[in-house]
Amino acid sequence: MCGIIGYVGPRDVVPLIVEGLKKLEYRGYDSAGVAVVGDGEIRIRRVQGKISTLEESLAREPLRGAYGIGHTRWATHGRPSEENAHPHRDCTGRIVIVHNGIIENYLALKAELKAEGHDFRTETDTEVIVHLIEKHFRGDLEAAFRAAIGRLEGAFAVAALAADDPGRIVAAKTGPPAVVGLGEGETFLSSDINAILAYTRRIVFLEDGEMAVLDGSGARFTDFSGRPLDKKVEVLAWNPLMIEKRGFKHFMLKEIFEQPEVVRDTLTGRTSLDGGEVKLDEIAIPFEILQGVRKAVIIACGTSHHAGLVGKYWLESLARIPTDVEYASEYRYRDFILDKDTLVIVVSQSGETADTLAALRASKDRAAAVMAVTNAVSSSIAREAHGVLYTHAGPEIGVAATKTFTAQMAALALIALHLGRLRGVLDRATRIALIEDLHRLPHQMERVLARSRDVESLAARFAGFSHFLFLGRWVNFPVAMEGALKLKEISYIHAEAYAGGEMKHGPIALIDDQMPTLAIVPQDRVYDKMLSNIAEIKARAGCVLAVASEDDAGIADHVDAVLRIPAVHPLLTPFLAVLPLQLFAYDIAAKRGADVDQPRNLAKSVTVE
Repeated sequence: MCGIIGYVGPRDVVPLIVEGLKKLEYRGYDSAGVAVVGDGEIRIRRVQGKISTLEESLAREPLRGAYGIGHTRWATHGRPSEENAHPHRDCTGRIVIVHNGIIENYLALKAELKAEGHDFRTETDTEVIVHLIEKHFRGDLEAAFRAAIGRLEGAFAVAALAADDPGRIVAAKTGPPAVVGLGEGETFLSSDINAILAYTRRIVFLEDGEMAVLDGSGARFTDFSGRPLDKKVEVLAWNPLMIEKRGFKHFMLKEIFEQPEVVRDTLTGRTSLDGGEVKLDEIAIPFEILQGVRKAVIIACGTSHHAGLVGKYWLESLARIPTDVEYASEYRYRDFILDKDTLVIVVSQSGETADTLAALRASKDRAAAVMAVTNAVSSSIAREAHGVLYTHAGPEIGVAATKTFTAQMAALALIALHLGRLRGVLDRATRIALIEDLHRLPHQMERVLARSRDVESLAARFAGFSHFLFLGRWVNFPVAMEGALKLKEISYIHAEAYAGGEMKHGPIALIDDQMPTLAIVPQDRVYDKMLSNIAEIKARAGCVLAVASEDDAGIADHVDAVLRIPAVHPLLTPFLAVLPLQLFAYDIAAKRGADVDQPRNLAKSVTVE
């Protein structure tokens, strides 16, 4: 998603900001811009398109300034354009801001500000922030900024500067990341530490509800009410891998905890509660083709395949499209049947997975269209598909995919809702309710992750076992498969996943006191069936760990241990149910001394067959 960079200090500010923006390109963007202050004036340069276009513009007409801010934008409110690109100005042109996130109450604020005479120039939600600052500005940017953010609802990281309060950048965060870098006589601000680690290793991480005031001598920190904060300065090793872990022991654990923000970023700007619409014009496949789809085939490998299996339930339930899910490595060698009524969806984190790319090429001229779901801008799969939906998960360093899974599920949920509306099979009220539930997910995921110590304690009890079964039914059967895969990948424990109803058809023979079962048992349409499966296991001296709903008081009577998740729409439980499974696999692997981030025999991106 959007990226922010800021600098106060003696260096040549424009090249530094541009280089910082390049380090943020992975987040995805459609426009870029910089604003610098010099000789008492603010100078801005913005472009639609790539940072290279911005560089060309700056080479033709250089900007000079003493300090400044920069931004890469991914359009949410307002189309991609130079006008909508950041930084944004107030009516006077003396205050500018950059913003990452979404302001949920911007329409009400915009109406209020327009009634007071403010002139809006863009289609963005961001512009209300700079006009709010202007409204309160009396020569003190910090005070005006604090008054402005007090009016905002939503998720945001914001940075501002004012020509009439020189030498300072003010920033705040609630949701999207923001870090401050402290140098010798210089100070940095960024959405990502990678953009500034070439200049300093003294870092302060802003938390939600915190502000920073930067100048050339350093930074002060307060909460939104103005109360001073004594923030810890992290002095980080120069090893980039250590820096990027941000205090987590392993990348995998860091990436597990990033998932609420990843889901939020993947959803942001792609839905409208007003009409219950999902806005996926970026896919670039004509609506009339999608409306004519009568069948879908999802093609993927590994974790992406499991996300595709969840997507199958959504496409069939919400869009009423019969859907097959295929292993890419097998599909390309079959005499598969496709016709011009079939939509092929290829799912790949890297966009370079060899088997998936080959399946795409084999399908491209035989299907109605091939749509890619990937995290990698300009990857081979993204370039060769007819259309692409990016997941905005950011770099995933850990070989065992975690945030990839939830980001891909979020993308597939959007596709199912979009197709359901286009095909006229999903009414407006249902769409609005599901979109609301989707947007609640990041907060609910945070609640699950806040209980990570419970999972760690449970993992300590089971780290010595050599075999596990995972059970799930309906939409959570693929989640059981993903949980078993994670345990196998990083702890080297043998684990198998089964649909609950298949236990009696063979796997139940494995049950004994040395074969624990991890069952996913939310209170959904197959809850009673899962209780029956659990009873069969307990009758054979099996130990059962359950992932169950918070308000399910009775489940504790049926199992040996429970990991709780919030209640959510039954179709969306995979987003929550997978989190304790990921943590469980991680904690067991860590306790067994395994190389969590680089498990043996595995590569992050499988680019050869």
